[in-house]
Parts: sequence; structure tokens; C-alpha cells
Amino acid sequence: MRDETKMGVQENLINRRQLISGGAVALGMVALGAGTARGAGDEEILRAEEAIHQEPVFKASRKRVYEALTDASQFGKVVEMSAAMKGGGMKLGTKVAEISREAGGAFALFGGYLSGRQVELVPNERIVQAWRAGSWDPGSYSIARFVLVEFGGETKIKFDHTGFPKGQAEHLAEGWRTNYWEPLAKYLGEEKK
Repeated sequence: MRDETKMGVQENLINRRQLISGGAVALGMVALGAGTARGAGDEEILRAEEAIHQEPVFKASRKRVYEALTDASQFGKVVEMSAAMKGGGMKLGTKVAEISREAGGAFALFGGYLSGRQVELVPNERIVQAWRAGSWDPGSYSIARFVLVEFGGETKIKFDHTGFPKGQAEHLAEGWRTNYWEPLAKYLGEEKK
């Protein structure tokens, strides 16, 4: 009986050893597999995306700035004062600006050269657009985000533009200044309140 008990204990030890070593091997395989999967994920993440951040300030209320950016008639006047129009380089189509005031609606600016969709519209607070230039590859869209912040009786736009084609940052940043911010400031300043 002692031999049977001793043999049972040895079998239990072997089974425990096998279980422990088998578990260690299994955990090692899982860890190795996870490491491989993690490495593949790193190759899928692009870390060199360009982005634009600007903070222009306007001598107008958030409501006035929002209206000027979302009303086709008003923004058409901004377009007419832009560098693109003054330089004569842009030929406009039949309409200078068409702007939907509904989330999901389309917009076409500068005679259709710029176009996209209104992703989010929060009156007097935020505009988010899927935005593209006519020279980009079909189906290429970026995200333009305008956050309107009260700034000592004026309005600051915290503006971020991401997801545009690589190599376009300097050109686009200059375009925002000369075709949006400068003529918008002029329009808001000239407008009768």
C-alpha cells in the first residue's frame, strides 16, 4: 500500500511538473505571438503626419464669426476679398460659395475649388468639416476644425487642419491666412453692425 501511495504521489508530481512546464511553454508562445502582433501594429502607425494649428483673433462676437463662416452670402464676400481673387489666379464658377448649414450637408467654396461636407456644426461654438482642394486625388479629404472661443470681447478661432496630403502644410497654412483669416477680418471690420 505504501508503494501504491508513493507511486500515486510520483504520478501527481509528474502531472504537476508537466502542467507547470506546459503552461510556461504556452505562456511563452502567447507572449511571443503578442510580441509579433505588436511589432506588426507599429508598422501600421504613421507618425509623420503634417498638421496646421492657427489661432486668429477677430473683432467680432462668436455669433458673427460663425455666421460669416457658415452663410454662403457672407462667406462669398470674404472670398471676393481673398488673395486668390485679388491675384487673379482663381477663376470662379457660377457661385463663389455654396454652404449647407446642416451637419452632413455639402459646401463648395472659391467657385468649387474647395469642397467637402459639414461634419459637425454647433452654432457659435464649433465647425468641423471634411475638406478638400480640387487639385487633390479623388476621394482625398482632410479635417478642418474651427473652435470659436470668446477672447476678451473678441473671438479667437482655435483652428486645426489635419489629414491633408503630405508636403502641403506650408501652402495650406499660407492659404488659410490669405484666403480665410485676412479677408474675414476685413469683412467683419467693414460690416455695419
